[in-house]
Amino acid sequence: MSGADDLPVMSTLAELARLVERHQGLYVRWSKGPGTDLDAVSSTDELTGVPMPGLSANPLDVEEWWEDRSVELWVARRLYDYAHLPHDKGPGVRPWVLRGRETGRGPDNEPLVAEVEPLCWIAGEVIDAARDEMARQEREWGTLRRGGR
Repeated sequence: MSGADDLPVMSTLAELARLVERHQGLYVRWSKGPGTDLDAVSSTDELTGVPMPGLSANPLDVEEWWEDRSVELWVARRLYDYAHLPHDKGPGVRPWVLRGRETGRGPDNEPLVAEVEPLCWIAGEVIDAARDEMARQEREWGTLRRGGR
């Protein structure tokens, strides 16, 4: 692991929820890590190959409409939608939390983030807990992985 990848690890949903409660402007990114990403700080649109002005990431900030509901459930929901990415993108892809400045939106309306400050890795156990939390919800919902056919 490079120095940029030598980050603390969030090992529970509760721990990650506390981080989100304490800090605004956090994002989760699924990749091989900051050691790889911070060289270019640019994602590429997979469909067209067009470089984008920042890293594709997903916001962790709790929206006002969520009101006083559980921050753990919010974080679980945010992680669950992209939990398929390690499988789809290959070995070494995992989630990590960052802070940065939004520079635009990608083709899926995801924030593109520059001036990235890596904060921590998210352990696989947290993703498993997010899946478990979503399985306990009243309504069934799949991840954002779509077959298209």
